[in-house]
Amino acid sequence: MSALAIVLAGCDTTGRDPTAKMSPEQLYAEAKEESSAGNVEKAAKLYERLEGRAAGSILAQQAQIERAYILWKSGEKAQALTVLERFIKLNPTSPALDYALYLQGLVNFNDNLGLLGSLASQDLSERDQQASRDAYQSFRQLVDQFPQSTYSDDARLRINYIVNSLATYEVHVASYYFRRGAYVAAANRAQRVVQEFQQSPSTEEALYIMRMSYDRLGLDELRDDADRVLKQNFPGTTIFANGLGNRKSPWWKPW
Repeated sequence: MSALAIVLAGCDTTGRDPTAKMSPEQLYAEAKEESSAGNVEKAAKLYERLEGRAAGSILAQQAQIERAYILWKSGEKAQALTVLERFIKLNPTSPALDYALYLQGLVNFNDNLGLLGSLASQDLSERDQQASRDAYQSFRQLVDQFPQSTYSDDARLRINYIVNSLATYEVHVASYYFRRGAYVAAANRAQRVVQEFQQSPSTEEALYIMRMSYDRLGLDELRDDADRVLKQNFPGTTIFANGLGNRKSPWWKPW
């Protein structure tokens, strides 16, 4: 008799999964409620369960997106990106694709800095740039593929910020080489900024580094060319008096 009770108990799955009898809509509502209450771990698990239960439906797609958002906000960046990458790959025609791309960009974007936060401690240009490049790719795809999307205007602002941060990063590296006497490397890195980020405020410092590096290398013609371009494009420049790293206003401010 006791053996029969054990078998019967094993068949009772409702005790282990209180959502077993819920419809996908009810499960979604439960997940939203847990998320609103701040129970993000439980909400993420409910969304994951809904993905499997409503596979192939719009509701399952919504569950994936919301799960990714929760994972990101709870500090699980890698997991959030995994969910988003899978969503983008498997749902190329989803009506939520523009938001998925936007969210993917946000996860990689250092949102406590720049236009949306404080640069008091460290700016994006001084950090590892791979996440910035990944964010750029997501935002670029969003803007190109969905130019009229609700999220595209903000994505364009972030693209502008990222481009300027990448340019500033290159100037940081060029300046590092210059200060250590690696003038060829400094000139090459600065030239990359001039060629790839012509509209960036960092171009002024890049041209200055090129000019000074060529001067130290005894390449007078290249030095004079860089000097001419610098003064032509920045007629009021004070960089010769102030030197490197003394820009008066942050590079990310509108110009």
